[in-house]
Amino acid sequence: MAAPRDEHGAGAPLPPHLWYREFARRRDGMVHAMEGGLWLHRHVWRGTPMAHLVSVHRERLLAYGRLVGLPARHLQYKPLKDPRTGERREAWHWDLVGVFLPEER
Repeated sequence: MAAPRDEHGAGAPLPPHLWYREFARRRDGMVHAMEGGLWLHRHVWRGTPMAHLVSVHRERLLAYGRLVGLPARHLQYKPLKDPRTGERREAWHWDLVGVFLPEER
């Protein structure tokens, strides 16, 4: 698998610790995010393609944001329920839209 690229699909590859993953099943993505990985969850909001980049690892999300030019003040806090335990955990996400939305692979 090729390394993911910056937000425009070109340029230097993202470092491995900032690689995100997409999952066919939401539960699998949630578990990945709960384990500190970056989960890219695509959806459409009011007709506009967008994605959430989700993780319990706040610093990893901030590092991704610095690399692609997202202002830290736009990182959103939203506790999520761990599907394995049912417990709420601290989590954060970026709303990715426009030039910040990675191309589908």
